[in-house]
Amino acid sequence: MQNKLKIAFIGGGNMASALIGGLLPDFTEPEYIHVIDVNQTSLNRLETEFGVTTALSIDERLQTMDVIVLAVKPQQLRDVIGALAPFIQHQLLLTIAAGIRTTDISRWLNSYPTIVRAMPNTPALIGKGITGLYAMPGVSEQQKKVADDILRSVGLTSWLSEEHLIDAVTAVSGSGPAYVFYFIEAMQEAAVALGLSAEQGTQFAIETFEGAAQLAMHSNEPVAVLRERVTSKGGTTYAALTSMENSEVKQAIIRAIQAAAVRGAELGDEFGQQE
Repeated sequence: MQNKLKIAFIGGGNMASALIGGLLPDFTEPEYIHVIDVNQTSLNRLETEFGVTTALSIDERLQTMDVIVLAVKPQQLRDVIGALAPFIQHQLLLTIAAGIRTTDISRWLNSYPTIVRAMPNTPALIGKGITGLYAMPGVSEQQKKVADDILRSVGLTSWLSEEHLIDAVTAVSGSGPAYVFYFIEAMQEAAVALGLSAEQGTQFAIETFEGAAQLAMHSNEPVAVLRERVTSKGGTTYAALTSMENSEVKQAIIRAIQAAAVRGAELGDEFGQQE
């Protein structure tokens, strides 16, 4: 069902492009989407691909918007907020900038109350993302639904009761695709070392990941049970998993994800020091 909410994107990169593509044509129409970016090439591409309106800088048109999506790099956000401040009145601010807390954005905007923070991941580019969201207390239920609809256009969503949990989401699913690619790389290299071609190694690794993920998604059994069903004592899988256990692979992965969460909190502290 379409609506006539006016949505502005500040930043026209890959994630903004994915969200616009997800929103059109079911959620809204191109005439209700406006994109601001300093890169004219990016704007030309978005105009051609989606038919949206664009601009190279923030201006008074933002006063007419219902939702403003902050889709810039975190290092750029403080400057963007400074340019945005004169045009903020009633709009829902939806930020997908990593590491920057709603309390700091609100402070930069003189205690602005209606901000939702979202942490999507790169599978959103193909409509297979998952996003964690947190809403400040001043966000209405209707505004939460709008934010949810926008992010649901590129995958699943999950709402968080406390903002610090965004750091956990960042560590697990935000950074998570890199962990999967890392494991696929290892499988590819092992396949080649065992005599398969690079193309075969890539195909076997990727298809195995996709198939196993789909099996886990559609099964009512815990993943531990699914793993056990593939593992016959004394067999090939048992040999591989025993090697991983001896190398503490699971513990290393857990430590890595914890390190990512710690770094996420540190980035929040660092960005929050900006006045």
